[in-house]
Amino acid sequence: MIDNYGINIWGDNNFIIKNSTVNINHKSQPSLLEITKEIRNQGYKGPLLLRFPHLIKKQISTLYEEFNRAKKEFGYRGSFQAVFPLKVNQLANFVSALINVSKEFNYGLEAGSKAELLIAITHTPMGAPITVNGFKDKEMISLCFIAANMGHNITITIEGLGELETIIAVNREFNAKKKIAVIPKIGVRIRLHSSGIGVWAKSGGYSSKFGLSSTELLEAYDLIKKHHLLKQLWMIHFHIGSQMSEIAPLKKALREAGNIYADLKNRGATALNAINIGGGLAVEYSQQEENKEVNYSLKEFSNDVVFVMKEISKNKGIEEPDIFTESGRFIASSHAVLIAPVLELFSQDYHEKSLRLKEVNPPLITELNELWISLNRANAREYLHDALDHMESLLTLFDLGYIDLEDRSNTEILVNLIIKKSILLLENDASSELKKLQNKIQERYLLNFSIFQSLPDFWGLEQNFPMMPIDKLNIKASNPATIWDITCDSDGEIAFNDNAPLYLHDVDVTKDEYFLAFFLTGAYQEVLGMKHNLFTHPTEVLIEFDDKGHYQIENLIESQNIMDVLDEMNYDKITLDKKLKDMIKKSNLVNQEEKNNLQTRLDFYLSENSYLKTIQANK
Repeated sequence: MIDNYGINIWGDNNFIIKNSTVNINHKSQPSLLEITKEIRNQGYKGPLLLRFPHLIKKQISTLYEEFNRAKKEFGYRGSFQAVFPLKVNQLANFVSALINVSKEFNYGLEAGSKAELLIAITHTPMGAPITVNGFKDKEMISLCFIAANMGHNITITIEGLGELETIIAVNREFNAKKKIAVIPKIGVRIRLHSSGIGVWAKSGGYSSKFGLSSTELLEAYDLIKKHHLLKQLWMIHFHIGSQMSEIAPLKKALREAGNIYADLKNRGATALNAINIGGGLAVEYSQQEENKEVNYSLKEFSNDVVFVMKEISKNKGIEEPDIFTESGRFIASSHAVLIAPVLELFSQDYHEKSLRLKEVNPPLITELNELWISLNRANAREYLHDALDHMESLLTLFDLGYIDLEDRSNTEILVNLIIKKSILLLENDASSELKKLQNKIQERYLLNFSIFQSLPDFWGLEQNFPMMPIDKLNIKASNPATIWDITCDSDGEIAFNDNAPLYLHDVDVTKDEYFLAFFLTGAYQEVLGMKHNLFTHPTEVLIEFDDKGHYQIENLIESQNIMDVLDEMNYDKITLDKKLKDMIKKSNLVNQEEKNNLQTRLDFYLSENSYLKTIQANK
């Protein structure tokens, strides 16, 4: 059976294996290989980031459909609304695509900084909600007032009592002469006792960074009432962490937050009409059934939210609130696919052609060679054990100085060949011994990308991402694979993991291109990516589909060239360029033509990005 790399677990039917390639399960179903080669044929080498706007729309549509279904099923009278938290992905190509595909849903944006707020003001359609979270100063709150007076439906979420006092002061300034300025809606973020689980659990609980305690909440309510702003108090907000792998903590938090909402409503906050449950809706990243991270479905998630809020509203005698979510990871992760070319396989020296057998070899090496030549299914297990014993003896002989480096090399090659062939011959024998042996003879695949730039959560949080080759899927992949990136950092690798094994094909990359795809990379990875070793972002494109179902490559943003990266790191590229030209001018080259040729070559190299073209001299 050919490995499908768990695409049925994490793929959500967005990608399919068709013949020998990974294809987009949409319209004409083009292959990732076809798209990749078309872009590379235009001269864009290095890693590629493919964005699929239709997958953004699919996630938004699915989210709304499930909540609207749950509302209908439980007779819920409040509305459902969602906003996208810009911290998940602020890249222009993504945000433009997001707004374009979400118009019919009145989908909004959430901002957590002044720059994000500017994006939200300029990109959110009038009437669609904007929520503003995070710590805010007077200038940021003033920007919210300006947005409200432009006509935006904007809510300022209070993270502390100081922010509320600033809102009161800014309101006084805006309405100094006449009470005509529009005041933004006010939300209050509450610090729950309930917390999430996993890496992001600290987003909830009493020690969390954001939100008001019960005592602070009562003080805030009194202050809002005193300054006649109860008509603006519209939303209660909480958040217990990104990537909630289990549903139980959310249900507990919902009950706590719902009761706080109901208490404020019954206390006199008559304009209070929305509860924002934050983000956290999890994405399944696992490629193995036994390692699945998420224990609930979107249907269960929406059912639980609607049911709990309806139950609390009924028990407390209040109207059912509008429900808001900010599940950015769920919306963004699936839309982006990172494609990285394989440059070299670093263990391919263990091939028969690399043997350096002598006319007269040590007896144990002669025996190893005979084992290799006569190996078959009937004797495979016995010969395998003999080979492993011979290797230990020969390595001991090398340490004692009785055999030389060529003998040691022959030993390593022959034993590796015997192990590989034995595994193939005994592939129907799923013994733990064979699996351990197979996993020991790993191949190191050097990929033309930077983990720190494109998969920072793998490096920083050990977050796994689904990965697989994009072609040759009609051939069984048997090489246990460790992935190396091209940074000069030992952390720049995805080591082979026995619990989540990755097997790739044995390919000759001097003759045949081989690409790996990393999926579900659309959330956080791009904005958290760092220029370690000064590697820039991948070349990115939008893949749009026309009315006939054919794909179009649009909005191509090329990787930065070397000089632009240096300029971004505060090196003056004009000064650098002048220094380089002066060095060539003052060089020992006598012939001006030689200097001109050198300058032309240098200019060409500096106009390229930092990623490698190839490391095979014959290509």
